[in-house]
Amino acid sequence: MTIQELRRYLRKTRRHLSKFEQRQAAQKVLNHLLRSPQFMHAKRIGIYLHAFGEIHTQAIIESCFKLGKQIYLPAICDMNQQLVWVRISQHQYRNRRFAYHRLGMQEPMSTRGVHVSRLDLLIMPLLACDYSGTRIGMGGGFYDRTLASARARPFRLGLAHDFQLLAQPLKREKWDQPLDALITPTVFLAFKR
Repeated sequence: MTIQELRRYLRKTRRHLSKFEQRQAAQKVLNHLLRSPQFMHAKRIGIYLHAFGEIHTQAIIESCFKLGKQIYLPAICDMNQQLVWVRISQHQYRNRRFAYHRLGMQEPMSTRGVHVSRLDLLIMPLLACDYSGTRIGMGGGFYDRTLASARARPFRLGLAHDFQLLAQPLKREKWDQPLDALITPTVFLAFKR
């Protein structure tokens, strides 16, 4: 299977999950996350708004607000095609004060953000991950370009459905930025970066 075929297959599989399956997966991932030391100690957390069948993040975001953590959402900087991280309030989140980017995802209306290295924890979406932490994203390279300028921080945590964790190793290109850990509904895996 080529990388393009793999991407198509995983996108299609993700889109066909029922609402019940998505809720179950999100709750199990949240349970793993709440017990992780990286989450417990993080004050500034970058996270995505689910839009394309990824693990849903609503319960994670609400838990962060309840625990007094700062939430940052990605916005694409058109000048360099990297992500900046915009802090949002609970009010802003609950009232859905977001704009739609041309690629289909929602992002904060303000593009004034901080560099990814200012975050303690970055919770990332993905299409696939292998057992060495190699991640395949949606294909735009936004996370890879952004993380290339932040070698040490933040802790990089991927969220995935179980079928997105692949037993076969993925080819890691020189620009690919690996994960530090992955959470699925059934496992928490830590990788050496």
